Amino acid sequence: MPLFLCFFFFLLSPTSASSDCGDHCVVQTKATYFSTAASALSGGACGYGSSAITITSGHLAAAVPSLYKDGAGCGACFQIRCKNTTLCTKKGSRIIVTDINLKNQTDFVLSSRAFKAMAHKGLGHEILKQAIVNVEYKRVPCVYNNNFGIFVEESSKKAEYLAVKFLYQGGQTEILVVEVAQVGSSRWSSMSRSRGAVWETSSVPTGPLQFRIAVIGGYDARWYFLENVMPSDWTAGVTYDSGVKINDIQADGCSSCDDATWK
Repeated sequence: MPLFLCFFFFLLSPTSASSDCGDHCVVQTKATYFSTAASALSGGACGYGSSAITITSGHLAAAVPSLYKDGAGCGACFQIRCKNTTLCTKKGSRIIVTDINLKNQTDFVLSSRAFKAMAHKGLGHEILKQAIVNVEYKRVPCVYNNNFGIFVEESSKKAEYLAVKFLYQGGQTEILVVEVAQVGSSRWSSMSRSRGAVWETSSVPTGPLQFRIAVIGGYDARWYFLENVMPSDWTAGVTYDSGVKINDIQADGCSSCDDATWK
């Protein structure tokens, strides 16, 4: 194994990864909502665009930097519920991170649809009147029927520049490394995080493309090999099916707070 890969997996050892367990705890905080259309959040820092509304049914959220994690937190799913049991349900609302919240007055700014989903039936407009509510939240696995998808950004141009974002990222995972190569080749080109969920490279291999990505979920980290994903005549603006599902979840006992307090 090359030296840099050895070093990479040393960094993902249980000792260093334990800090990634924090958002699996139940956290007490406040939340508010974005008063305009959900499309404003879908066009946020993660760069999902209209895809975010498609995969979340409009249950979007902007998260504080500690949850946004310089873009690694994009696509993370959380269960969130308000603490006013007269107004809100025990189940709450499931949200996906699509943007960053820099105001720090609340941990999350939700789409109005996600905010109303915390309320009992018929009380959606009542919770909107509250504007800011006391909530508790916990990170939960993302579950999708679709395979992990690779969307080619419109700015991509063959042989010159390739930018992709990943859709239907299941489990409780974060993508840390992305590499691309021509199918059948062992010459991998590293991609860098451009912004949020978007990865890019100017070293674009020719021919059909394969990817490998390093994913971490709690203590566990591993490589996923996505073989023969994009044809040689790949097209910008198209989502390609990887044929793979990513559904890694937090390892048991990942955090001392992982004590089933979410009931």
